[in-house]
Amino acid sequence: MAQVLAPDDLLRHAVAAEDFIAAMRANVTPVNLVTTDGPAGRFGITVSAVSSVSAEPPLILACLNRRSPAVAAITRNGVFCVNALNADQAHIADCFAGRPRDGQAFDFSCGNWLPARSGAPELEGSVASLDCEVFAQHPAGSHEIFIGKVLGAISRALPPLLYWDRQYGKPDPLI
Repeated sequence: MAQVLAPDDLLRHAVAAEDFIAAMRANVTPVNLVTTDGPAGRFGITVSAVSSVSAEPPLILACLNRRSPAVAAITRNGVFCVNALNADQAHIADCFAGRPRDGQAFDFSCGNWLPARSGAPELEGSVASLDCEVFAQHPAGSHEIFIGKVLGAISRALPPLLYWDRQYGKPDPLI
């Protein structure tokens, strides 16, 4: 069984933040928008740390920076939707990363939305949307890990938006 380190031990054994960030910039990741709506309000945030956890039951995880107001909203609303952006939705990624090309940051008018079964906003034209209720929540460093029980899933045959070395791209098939 792995040893669980106390927060002070984690810092003492950790690589320098700038080395970690440089290494992570070398990884290609899909761009996702995590949204929520409910009693705490409507929020969205662009994230790259999304992964499947289990197919039975269907579970997905999303890591959000704890400084984002979306964390408190998801915690209170109890629901979220992971929207995998398509290659033509970089402007939406920028808007929900807090750096819009036009208009206001975090403004839902930059895209077209439908209410998912949970009530969380589902982005029209996304590569995939996974509508979730919060199954578990765990603190991890500067982030909060949300594990969602998937209530609904939609996928579309569109090229995804990718992020690598602080720039967007799309896949270029080898064959």
